[in-house]
Amino acid sequence: MAAARRRRGDAQDLQPLENQGQARPSVFCLWFKPQGPRGFLRCLVLCALSSFLFGWHVHEKAVLLAILPLSLLSVERPRDASIYLILSATGHLSLFPLLFTAPELPIKILLMLLFTVFSFSSLKAIFRKEGPLLNWLETIYLMGLIPLEIFCEIVFPFTPWTLKFPFLPLLFTSVYCAVGIVYAWLKLYISVFAGPPAIRQKEE
Repeated sequence: MAAARRRRGDAQDLQPLENQGQARPSVFCLWFKPQGPRGFLRCLVLCALSSFLFGWHVHEKAVLLAILPLSLLSVERPRDASIYLILSATGHLSLFPLLFTAPELPIKILLMLLFTVFSFSSLKAIFRKEGPLLNWLETIYLMGLIPLEIFCEIVFPFTPWTLKFPFLPLLFTSVYCAVGIVYAWLKLYISVFAGPPAIRQKEE
């Protein structure tokens, strides 16, 4: 028991170094290739996402620390809008298991639908000349959130697995949403490194 506690303490001591290691490339890019206030905001979002993905005992609600500032960037470029749509949809749905009572089910689904429809329609109107914001693979992935939620909230309670595997819906939701969140993190990292410096943008 003492050895287990000691190993756990060692892992917690190393966690800040791991978080810094995941966020440090974006900070270096911001330092050596400044991209203005928007570049700083992207770096802030990356640091928040890195802490969420690689932090020790991070709560599900911590994903909102990345979604909220990313919403400011979503109206600037189609690429940021694409990342925001993926991260917001998967991040918000990943919070559904926190609202697990029956009266909360229609409320959370209605709010999620209203927000998602508003986000997609608004960003599509802003970038209507840029073409589709999501490719076919991203669209299929986000559409998969619908059968996932139907199975977890409606179908699974009536299956014989309810007593043996009560946490199976939580597992499915966490794994499926984690794929989208990691994908958005990687896509945002690529966007930061591929973005031109702020000086070059002013010259253009």
